[in-house]
Amino acid sequence: MRFSTLRRHMRESFKSIGRNGWMTFASISAVTVTLLLVGVFLVIMFNMNHFASKIENDVEIRVYIDLTATEQDKQALKAQIEAVPEVKEVEYSSKEQELKNLIKSFGEEGSSFRLFEQDNPLSDVYVVKAKQPEDTMKAAKKIETFKSVHKVKYGQGQVEKLFKTLGIARNIGLGLIIGLLFTAMFLISNTIKITIFARRREIEIMRLVGATNGFIRWPFFLEGLWLGVMGAIIPIALISLVYYNIYEFANPKLTVPFLQLLPFHPFMWKVSVVLLVLGGCIGVWGSMMSVRRFLKA
Repeated sequence: MRFSTLRRHMRESFKSIGRNGWMTFASISAVTVTLLLVGVFLVIMFNMNHFASKIENDVEIRVYIDLTATEQDKQALKAQIEAVPEVKEVEYSSKEQELKNLIKSFGEEGSSFRLFEQDNPLSDVYVVKAKQPEDTMKAAKKIETFKSVHKVKYGQGQVEKLFKTLGIARNIGLGLIIGLLFTAMFLISNTIKITIFARRREIEIMRLVGATNGFIRWPFFLEGLWLGVMGAIIPIALISLVYYNIYEFANPKLTVPFLQLLPFHPFMWKVSVVLLVLGGCIGVWGSMMSVRRFLKA
């Protein structure tokens, strides 16, 4: 395509946007509202996914070693655990360290456990991390069959529920975003349909004088692109401003590591690019679907 032809198509697309003032406003407003909701869901979903990943990565298997196990038995057990395909890493925690951790976890009340320092009843422990959080249960089931293992703990019951809940939350969020995107596409498609109907005589004349379908489509293609991009600008600005203020206010007060929000930069830049691309894509898709149906008629 020659530059002069592209320039003509761009000029026509801007003329059409100006000519159909109210419809243009309605279309941009629809995209703005939809992408604002999509953007909010994206920010929430990405942060929830971030929290979920942190929680999932903190899931560990605690393998309590039999009190009668010798040093040789412990080394053999470690080798067996490391050989499990689902296992990523194995760390040893002595019963002395376990007692210190217990005392620390109870704060001031933990001092009463110091009575056991001379005769420690706790077991030595191997702390095991799975390669994938979902592999935790499978690895635990294999490890509990090994010799010298007294018991295995990994939050049985709670872990399965956690993974299931996180999976459902992710699927619901994704479903809502897809639904909102299709709503925006439908609205833009109807707006372009009305524009095409208003210009049906012009299009018929262009077809009669030999204009190809591709030549006719280009202005509508660009019009849909501009509508989508313009509709994305306000959501990007609003979401960025609100998220920046929330991040600056809330993040220093969130002392729990897995509840830390994603850093404003580069997270919001990525969200902005996603919204801009989505706006352009749904605008072009809505436009092309309408034009294709009309040109087939």
